[in-house]
Amino acid sequence: MTDAARTALETADWRRLTFELYEITRLADETDGPAGAHEFWRLHRNDMLAKHPASPILPEQREAFEGVPVAPYDPAWRFEVEIEPADEPVHWDVETGTDGVVPFELLGKAVLPGVGTLDVWRLRSYGGGLFVPVKDALAGKPRGTYGGGRYLIDTVKGAWLGGSDDTIVLDLNFAYNPSCAYDPAWACPLALPSNTLPVEVPVGERMP
Repeated sequence: MTDAARTALETADWRRLTFELYEITRLADETDGPAGAHEFWRLHRNDMLAKHPASPILPEQREAFEGVPVAPYDPAWRFEVEIEPADEPVHWDVETGTDGVVPFELLGKAVLPGVGTLDVWRLRSYGGGLFVPVKDALAGKPRGTYGGGRYLIDTVKGAWLGGSDDTIVLDLNFAYNPSCAYDPAWACPLALPSNTLPVEVPVGERMP
């Protein structure tokens, strides 16, 4: 097997496991509540990061890797909100080294009471899906969050916490670092100013 084929299969398996992780997390939310679901998600995501061959943790760093710091679950940072439609079409084309140009279209805004607003983006290419990055006032600070921001929702990779016909769950406890936070070989869409919150968000994944 060529290196390219092996990488493609490992990446496919990583995405399959991510879909399974969020599917079980949503089920755990129904049976054990958000805090129990969050603990399941934290443990299994750290296990994937530590052991999976497609993990973005660099090989030379895996032996010392002890997991990503994640604060205890805080229900104050969970929101289920409506998406307010965008006033006008906005396109966002992200140039990446691995996936070419990734095109997004602004779907609308989500208002998080007492916290700020986040743009909700729709992927305009094969597979579609929703994408919500988030950057907060801890970004780039020592022991803070990743300087480029984190992800809340990326449905093309399975990261989705649910909602209803009219709402979307945005739980900042589940904010996670994109792959480029660990491996510079990855090129990730990062949070725009419209996805930057003016407050510190002390929950979710921090930088190791």
